[in-house]
Amino acid sequence: MRLLLAEDDPDLARSLKLALAEAGYAVDLASDGGEAGFLGETEPYDIVVLDLGLPVVDGVSVLRRWRSAGVSTPVLILTARDGWAEKVEGFDAGGDDYLTKPFNTAELLARLRALLRRAAGRATASLSSGDLVLDPGAASVTLAGEPVRLTSLEYRLLHYLIMHAGRVISRTELTEHLYDQDFDRDSNTMEVIIARLRRKIGADRILTQRGLGYRLGGPPGPEPA
Repeated sequence: MRLLLAEDDPDLARSLKLALAEAGYAVDLASDGGEAGFLGETEPYDIVVLDLGLPVVDGVSVLRRWRSAGVSTPVLILTARDGWAEKVEGFDAGGDDYLTKPFNTAELLARLRALLRRAAGRATASLSSGDLVLDPGAASVTLAGEPVRLTSLEYRLLHYLIMHAGRVISRTELTEHLYDQDFDRDSNTMEVIIARLRRKIGADRILTQRGLGYRLGGPPGPEPA
């Protein structure tokens, strides 16, 4: 999952980016509202963490601009301790949830998972496809009850596929949601990750739709990979 973090406090931004990366997100960082507004309109993020007190352009204005432009990405807004009026303004501008500073990182991660579930129309915390289960809270995967060891990129790829199970996803879409903007996106990397993931969870679980992309299937069956 690819996330935009719009936060101008360098210490907080650095610690949050690290925690988010460890939780399996590809994170792009914007330190002011101008940059955040541009990135939010031009990059396909799965979710956004937006500080309303940004310099250059404030967060509420950025959020209004996104919603006016048709950007429907879920947004978790960050507000100051006494910023109740800011919270109301943030919700009215199109925010989906909020946290008041200072906050616990574990709560931030839990709220992000809840927003992603809501956006995907899912009610349960874990994601499953047959006996393949991904737990976003623990950043873990099991197959038939046995743990599966995945690299960060393999986990991100499986997370995106299982969130959109049954839908054909192009290589371009996977690339856009798997990497942050600074990653060197080699054209062969996706095929390598797909091949490694197939070896770990079963080749027939990631189906190739020739000329279109990939989709996550169920347990091995008669349909060819």
